[in-house]
Amino acid sequence: MKQIDRVSPEDPQVLRAQLERRVAYILEESRRLGASACEVGVSQNTGLQVGVRQGEVETVEFNRDQGFAITLYDGQRKGSASTSDTSDEAIRAAITAALGIARHASEDAYAGLAAPELMATELPDLDLYHPWALNAEQAIERALACEAAALAVDARLTSDSANISTQQGCRVYGNSNGFIGSSLGTRHSASAVMIVASEQGMQRDYWYDVDRIASHLPSPEALGRKAAERTLAKLGTRSVKTAKVPVLFAADQAAGLLGHLMGAIAGGAIYRQSSFLLDALGQPIFPDWVNVDERPHLPRALGSAAFDGDGLATRAQAFVEQGVLRSWVLGSYSGRKLGLPSTANAGGVHNLHISSNAGDLQALLAEMGTGLLVTELMGQGVNSVTGDYSRGAGGFWVEQGQIQFPVQEVTIAGNLRDMFRQLRCVGSDLERRGNNLTGSWLVDGMTVGGA
Repeated sequence: MKQIDRVSPEDPQVLRAQLERRVAYILEESRRLGASACEVGVSQNTGLQVGVRQGEVETVEFNRDQGFAITLYDGQRKGSASTSDTSDEAIRAAITAALGIARHASEDAYAGLAAPELMATELPDLDLYHPWALNAEQAIERALACEAAALAVDARLTSDSANISTQQGCRVYGNSNGFIGSSLGTRHSASAVMIVASEQGMQRDYWYDVDRIASHLPSPEALGRKAAERTLAKLGTRSVKTAKVPVLFAADQAAGLLGHLMGAIAGGAIYRQSSFLLDALGQPIFPDWVNVDERPHLPRALGSAAFDGDGLATRAQAFVEQGVLRSWVLGSYSGRKLGLPSTANAGGVHNLHISSNAGDLQALLAEMGTGLLVTELMGQGVNSVTGDYSRGAGGFWVEQGQIQFPVQEVTIAGNLRDMFRQLRCVGSDLERRGNNLTGSWLVDGMTVGGA
């Protein structure tokens, strides 16, 4: 049998075409070997990461990762296998393994590909690929500059690490219903972690940024200073008395609350009956000014995607409108289980956005008056079935809209259903460093457990 060309990372468009041909080859071989249907996901990523500490280089890592995930169907039976080897022999071995698994699996009436007529036919260019011509020496220089700028802020600071990373890659998905889609993407990041000693012990904090375009990252010096300032702000921590007060979640922490919402309305949680929002479809779950929607086609955004994990075209859509839960988050499988059409969210949502009704963080502090500003969350105390929420937290005590002193090792507690309904404000200080796009959240009536 003819040997298909091996993948090569040099030219991204060549890589993309080669990976698409490999996917087409796997689909063809799967049919030839007896599968009734097949789907294939492949990704290849290359990158560089460097880390420094106290003026010394700690790590320099180059990576090239590649993997094919092959899922085959024998009627309503399903089997999966994976390989990082692109040779014909390795791929045929993975296909044979997946088919063997499928033939021994139990039938699942809901298994299978999305219908052919639902496959995406037009894939917009979302401008996600912006490689960074950065070599190891340049990355080390940037990391050292970041660390030096942080340490220059205060002599009491020491460095835990400063890091620079650049990644670029290609993702391809195809299935035997005639769909093959691909996308190129980049992701660049910088971070610094600082430590300061005090009479109360060691305090540690960090700052980071991430973007598809390297020039959009802050300068290494600016990022280092931000990490230093955040760390120094933790000096002088005090305890607080247990009280029921408003809690202001800084935007990067509020993104996690949106994540809990998505987990609760995901199709898998609903058909398993393991969600605190099981009976909430069509009901108000937020105040009436709140809208939560997906924006998958934002150019250059970290969460953007033209197609989902089933090959369906992604689309802008609302999950919450005027406070009312309008839709579950569904892929083809969970949709079938619930007797509903897919929302083109196999694999998750893309650029989830919540509406804002307030100003920046300073305006939200003034709106809160007295309460707790949370800048750090710890632990896993969230019950997705009941909605009970109890997390360790760190941040700042606020009175009359002004930060008074840092606090640590407090507990904040409530119930997510109540927290959503008691959401007073969402700020304009939009967190863009991930898939959940939100400003800070001001939530009324939470219990803060202190000394």
